[in-house]
Amino acid sequence: MLATIDLGSNSFRLQVSRVVDDQLYTLDVMKETVRLGAGLTADKYLNDDTRERALACLARFGERLRGFVPAQVRVVGTNTLRVAKNAPGFIAEAEEKLGFPIEVIAGREEARLIYLGAAHSLPDTKERRMVVDIGGGSTEFIIGSHYKALVTESLPLGCVSYTLRFFPDGKLTRSNFRDAVLAARNEIQRIRHEYRPSEWQLAVGTSGTARSLRDVLEINDWSRADITLAGMERLRAILIEQGSIDAVKVNGLKADRAPVLAGGLAIMIAVFEELQVEKMIVTEGALRDGVLYDLLGRQREKDMRDSTVALFKRRYHVDTQQAERVNQLSEKLYRMVAGEDVDQDMLKRLCWAAKLHEIGLSIAHTAYHKHSTYILQNADMPGFSKREQATLAAIVLGHRGDMGKMTQYISQPALWQAVVALRLAVLFYRSRINVELPARLDLQQHASGFTLSLSKSWLSDNPLSASSFRQEVGQWKNVGFQLDIVQE
Repeated sequence: MLATIDLGSNSFRLQVSRVVDDQLYTLDVMKETVRLGAGLTADKYLNDDTRERALACLARFGERLRGFVPAQVRVVGTNTLRVAKNAPGFIAEAEEKLGFPIEVIAGREEARLIYLGAAHSLPDTKERRMVVDIGGGSTEFIIGSHYKALVTESLPLGCVSYTLRFFPDGKLTRSNFRDAVLAARNEIQRIRHEYRPSEWQLAVGTSGTARSLRDVLEINDWSRADITLAGMERLRAILIEQGSIDAVKVNGLKADRAPVLAGGLAIMIAVFEELQVEKMIVTEGALRDGVLYDLLGRQREKDMRDSTVALFKRRYHVDTQQAERVNQLSEKLYRMVAGEDVDQDMLKRLCWAAKLHEIGLSIAHTAYHKHSTYILQNADMPGFSKREQATLAAIVLGHRGDMGKMTQYISQPALWQAVVALRLAVLFYRSRINVELPARLDLQQHASGFTLSLSKSWLSDNPLSASSFRQEVGQWKNVGFQLDIVQE
């Protein structure tokens, strides 16, 4: 079994599925309308009431997931957790309640996963699809074919945020709708050139807003199983006539969707008008389904993160032979220093970091590790969470130069094991050729640091390396670690 939790800006959703022959069959679904996005204050802090409501929900989800191991569960946070200034503190509390780590994913990574979920719920046909997912705090736009997302974008348009912004007093007026639609069109205009009707053949809507609009339009005979602009204009007219969010009564509209319908409707009208959509079908597959299929791929050794690393190596013209030399030795050293308690997740991140540690050379040789770090922290990396990117960046930042910059990571022991492994591997292969390694090579951790044991004859034969290792002793002292070089 696999499970995923989508911490959306409007709703939190837990889905448990059974894997049979590479297909997922849903066993259990839990949904709570937390409205995390509505709990953001004007200065982007989650208020206390929303935090408590969210934590209580996650405690219930945590009970449902008892007995699952971390490899079976993936929890993703979206727009609100991307922008909330106090998100780190909330996430720490949430992980304690839930019992599993939470990944905050970037907008384009969210878009990729949404497309993956949508594609698995559609026939595997040849046409290019434009998938639109209106969430509580952001809207994702994807053009893809089969199971591959080709163009991804995320814009700050959400049914929760737009309802709060343009209908703050609950009044549904013609001018409020006009302002909301124009603001959304202004945002969408920035990506219009990539999402022209000539670039896709089928428009697909996913998630709550799209499903709600489809149901309302169909049950009221304003469209036939699809979303249309004419149908939405009928709905808008009815809402304006009713005049208030609290007074909204429309056949087919669920009670939990009514408070955010106005914002979602305005955004969808803007999508139709700006991207010239005539009709849109709706699919049940969405972010949580994409996360499940992505998790299944990792377990089937089809990890999107490996594909991203390979792409970055090509994009930044990495010396693949050097990267592989460093990768193999850093993995060997990490296994030595970690002993029987190898952190498999950290080992994976170390290997990816070793393969990408020189990507900054494409910018400049001087301080290239800082350029590499910046890229890893800020680039869109499909498959990676923000936390994973931050770990890669930290390992790469520490692989050369002054260690004083690493003091901020002093409380992460597993990270230091990865840093020392990569740092030493880079020193061994400074010549960028297949050098003969010492017959005696061992790396161990002790109470105050690390011990590197080397053949005495090898150090005598390699005076440059011997000098580099002596300098390393001083670098590690700068961050409070003792590095002992033992000759045997």
